[in-house]
Amino acid sequence: MLTARRRVMARRGTASAAAVLAGSLLLASCGGSGGGGTSDAETLRLWHYEAPNSAMGVAWTAAIKEFEAQHPGVKVEFEEKSFDQIQKTAPMVLNSSDAPDLMEYNKGNATAGLLSKQGLLTDLSAEVTKRGWDKLLSPGVRTTSRYDANGVMGSGKWYGVPNYAEYTMVYFNKELFAKYRLAEPKTFDDLVTAMDTFAENKITPLANSGAEYVAQQYVYQLALSRADRSWVDSYELYKGKTDFHDAAWTYAADTFADWVKKGYIGKSSTSAKAEDAGASFLQGKAPILFSGSWWYGRFQDEATFDWGTTLWPGSNLTPGSGGNLWVVPKSAHNKELAYDFIDITMSKKIQNLLGNKGGVPVAADTAAITDPKSKELIANFNTLSGRDGLAFYPDWPVPGFYDVLVSETQKLITGSEKPDGYLDALREAYDKGVPKT
Repeated sequence: MLTARRRVMARRGTASAAAVLAGSLLLASCGGSGGGGTSDAETLRLWHYEAPNSAMGVAWTAAIKEFEAQHPGVKVEFEEKSFDQIQKTAPMVLNSSDAPDLMEYNKGNATAGLLSKQGLLTDLSAEVTKRGWDKLLSPGVRTTSRYDANGVMGSGKWYGVPNYAEYTMVYFNKELFAKYRLAEPKTFDDLVTAMDTFAENKITPLANSGAEYVAQQYVYQLALSRADRSWVDSYELYKGKTDFHDAAWTYAADTFADWVKKGYIGKSSTSAKAEDAGASFLQGKAPILFSGSWWYGRFQDEATFDWGTTLWPGSNLTPGSGGNLWVVPKSAHNKELAYDFIDITMSKKIQNLLGNKGGVPVAADTAAITDPKSKELIANFNTLSGRDGLAFYPDWPVPGFYDVLVSETQKLITGSEKPDGYLDALREAYDKGVPKT
């Protein structure tokens, strides 16, 4: 999914893409060999888009310090990027001398898979084996690290390494649930009862953003609650035929449209961004938010009320995967330094820090995670992973599908499109993008 987009929207603002791009080009011209600044031999150029107070942002800042301590004379030239900047310019930048040595990039067929197919990423397979990174990643997490010749994830060469995992969950405001004497939403009936009660009391229960990923993930989760692993493999990995009018997709579209009619989802959320959805939960306006673990550290840091989480009730599957990838551009100048940095982010020291700051580490010591909220986050992930419940994200299968899902799901919210028409539009866009075999 555009988890990179999700995460950058979960932050409290970034510089404009134009300003950042101008700054990055200036830094590139100053930092390259012969540019009058630090030479490539003494610099690791690193791009990522994590908020400074997110679990990953904190952990990677620590990793930079550790890297520089282990590499005397080598400086990390870090540039914070927005998702949109990297998404829109990556093919152009990675095909030039301005490419960084290492960058965070979104995983999936439509993103990392597409770049690997275009020959813009370094094959990391030998390094993965040499450094033992493959042994640290569970099968479900490593799926998005490998891509075949067609850029389809799950097999082939290693083009990226995640050092964290992510998944979606139901966030709920315990204080509002207690005020209305509601049970915590551990079953689907509990969830529906809570939404009915809030709606009856003129409170829109579900935080939502129609202009970005949140709305489409509600639809996908509803479909997943009526699906199984073979359904996911058909949709995401093309291991079978996807029918957008099957029982799962039909239930999802019908139920989502019904929830809008019942007032569970506000029609005014059509143009809302993901940040708006997160803020409405943080401000105590929306009692429930279904979204990802990328919010967790921020909610720990900023929430002024008691809140809890649960996996989506009544479903073995939920959106989730390994985290965004460390990728090494094919044209990177200092690949060995990039590999060393990845190795540090996979170390126990950094993994334990990431875990205690509200992230989902892939190689931490369980005993080293002492924060109660963080332990709950990781325990729920282990439950999900243990039942093979990571179902990736709805926009991953084909390039451009994210924008289709956004625009079509907006129509479901406004009522300008009926569920059947919505599913027809998804089918048309999906079928156009599926690789022809």
